[in-house]
Amino acid sequence: MRPEPKFFLIDELYARGLEYYAQTWFDPLPPGRVLGEKSTNYLESPAAAERLGMDLPGVKLIFLLRNPVDRAFSNYLWSQQNGLETETFERALDLEKARERNLPADLRYARPYSYFARGLYADQLVPFLRTFPRDQVLALRTEDVASSPRTLAATFHRFIGVEERPDLADGLGLVNAAETEGTAPLNEDTRALLADRYREPNQRLVELLGPTFTIWTEP
Repeated sequence: MRPEPKFFLIDELYARGLEYYAQTWFDPLPPGRVLGEKSTNYLESPAAAERLGMDLPGVKLIFLLRNPVDRAFSNYLWSQQNGLETETFERALDLEKARERNLPADLRYARPYSYFARGLYADQLVPFLRTFPRDQVLALRTEDVASSPRTLAATFHRFIGVEERPDLADGLGLVNAAETEGTAPLNEDTRALLADRYREPNQRLVELLGPTFTIWTEP
């Protein structure tokens, strides 16, 4: 769904009400189908969790979680390529907390400098798991879209209650414009430092989701 609705995230959109949301995004679609939307920033918003709980208490939520080290660097490349970042990645990580405190209002939802914080998935999932029954929340790994697409598709279909069609995943892969411009790879020392910073948060993620969720390991 393009562009992303972000209805439950952005205050000004949410103020328009559920009728606006339904008419804008779902009225043109055929009846009798399981419908959904994708908005990547919902995960980072306790307000979105609360609003979804009030307005759509029976909704099923699927979160695709990427290795937070790769996610952080990809976020940096995106910010750089969109003219928002001039610092080195290492310097940007050092500046992150100060930048978050002084973020301009027009960037409060995009959060272009929150490279490390946006990978603290356990903290971000807690409001959703407090609001919804555990069987309404599914967390998957982004990397499995490329490595195990059929297994991922079957899990996805089973979760939303439709016929399993793993063959629909054939040919799926990851597309990320921030990583296709011939940019220099992430420095290995920086990768190791980030992986160490994420070690404890990732362990909490497993404790939150259970042993069926496999955390990322660094070489």
